Amino acid sequence: MNDTDTSSSISATVELFQLVMYTPIFTLGLLFNVMALSFLFFKVKKLTESTVYMVALIFLDTLLLFTLPFKIISYHLQNNWSLGSVFCSFLESLYFVNMYGSILISLCICVDRYVAIRHPFVALRLRSTKKAALVCALICLGTSAGTAATFQLHGQDHNFSSCFHNFSKSTWENQGLFSALETTFLCSMVTMTFCTIQTLRCLRKLKSTDSSPINTKRAEKIVVTNLVTFLVCFTPYHVAFLLYFLVKNNIIHSSLQQALRAVLQITLCWANLNCCLDGICYYFVLKESLEDSVQSQKAARRGL
Repeated sequence: MNDTDTSSSISATVELFQLVMYTPIFTLGLLFNVMALSFLFFKVKKLTESTVYMVALIFLDTLLLFTLPFKIISYHLQNNWSLGSVFCSFLESLYFVNMYGSILISLCICVDRYVAIRHPFVALRLRSTKKAALVCALICLGTSAGTAATFQLHGQDHNFSSCFHNFSKSTWENQGLFSALETTFLCSMVTMTFCTIQTLRCLRKLKSTDSSPINTKRAEKIVVTNLVTFLVCFTPYHVAFLLYFLVKNNIIHSSLQQALRAVLQITLCWANLNCCLDGICYYFVLKESLEDSVQSQKAARRGL
């Protein structure tokens, strides 16, 4: 969540930082997503579990990217938002809900890799493109249900003179919402870290096996890139979110509020860097899918 007290304006430094960050994030993120989809549709002949999750991640990242120009406008206008309360709530829903949707899809990619490499026989029963698509659909439906909470961020009596900030006091006192968001991040972080460590250990053992069907270097790059992107992008924001929540609820000294508010805004902006860094994961997943397609074609030709 983001916040600015109604009595204060956004600092010029924070506003400049957001402008400098959001402009390349929007441009590069959109470019990487379009390139990945184009490569997927024209080069990859067969969908895998990884590519299904990748498509879902592209979809969620693109929806989030759509909100960034309006987020820049909202901070520039500050308390002069004129595009209406409904459109503001719609944008906030896309922004916050799809960020947590991306977190859950990243978790799915990591767990899917772990099961496939660490428990290959179990994977034969658990993994399939249809099941991956079902999981993605459930995540999208679940996160969509969370949009109800975003329509109350400003409170019922708010006149919507600002968007993406000036959230109501009741929002910051909503322990259920805070717990849900922090728990989603923390559980995802712990699970992804565990799965990545276990996957890397398994891959190191497979390196000594010449007959291993797994490209260990490629698999390592996918799981490490996914985890590093997750930790680098989302950890600073959720730490700042926790501290600011404690300040707003008078659990820690309120003298830190001004500084923490700026940190919260900056780390939230930093979290959106995920939309660009996901492009690295796209590259390795698409490269894997393309190589698998080529190998399958060669095997089919040898069988003729």
